[in-house]
Amino acid sequence: MCSQLIKKVNIKTLRNLKNSGEKFSVLTAYDYSTAKYLDEAGIDVILIGDSLAMVALGYETTHSVGVEEMKIFTRAVAKGVKRSLVITDMPFLSYHTDIPSAVKNCGEMIKLGANGVKIEGWSDYILQVVKRLVETGIPVMGHLGFTPQFLNTLGGYKIQGKTLEAADEILKQAKQLEDAGAFSVVLEMVPQESAKYITENLTIPTISCGAGKYCDAQVLVSDDVFGKYSDFTPKFARKYGDMKALIVDCAKRFDEDVKSGRFPAENEVF
Repeated sequence: MCSQLIKKVNIKTLRNLKNSGEKFSVLTAYDYSTAKYLDEAGIDVILIGDSLAMVALGYETTHSVGVEEMKIFTRAVAKGVKRSLVITDMPFLSYHTDIPSAVKNCGEMIKLGANGVKIEGWSDYILQVVKRLVETGIPVMGHLGFTPQFLNTLGGYKIQGKTLEAADEILKQAKQLEDAGAFSVVLEMVPQESAKYITENLTIPTISCGAGKYCDAQVLVSDDVFGKYSDFTPKFARKYGDMKALIVDCAKRFDEDVKSGRFPAENEVF
């Protein structure tokens, strides 16, 4: 299709989908070709997740990835996308120290082709960051519930919002992010009933990451969806393929062909 005819997804698109009761999809991508394929498949939002720390770089947690690494992946993903909204997950300590550095780091991702950024958590400071970013022209996706960058203070991978009081607290935080200018919010590892309650009381879209079916969108790590990353699979991640088996099989067949002399064949040489 001619690129001029492709209608780019933007933050207004997502708001309109919520208002019409239509769902939208979100998947992660960390490289040009994967982003290109997700875009062609019709995925609405492509997130350059800091999950790449583990699935692409082999780190134990998301804490280890930095701004310079995220810039490399952002540039690669943005080059492969024509239609999808591209969001960069801002890494640990990239927006926590002061507002000027937060604006600079987030602005770098926009310069490289991202259409917005995602930041985790809630505090008076975070609200100030969100407001300043939006004033600067940088769309912001929030992230509440279980927030991986706060893993150590949360005491592990624990479900958040399990009581009415806890759900009310997340809703309060989400509303304040909304008021600060966030265009959407990820709810991670929140009980389905709590996520439904929060979703129904916000005007911005909610994105479920293990928060049930009543949110306005669903997000998963693409390596989980494809069956590529096998070190750990969250309960809420559905496996649609088995890329690990495919890759291992292809590599074994190549190895066998090389060692047996079957590769290269006559039509594969100059």
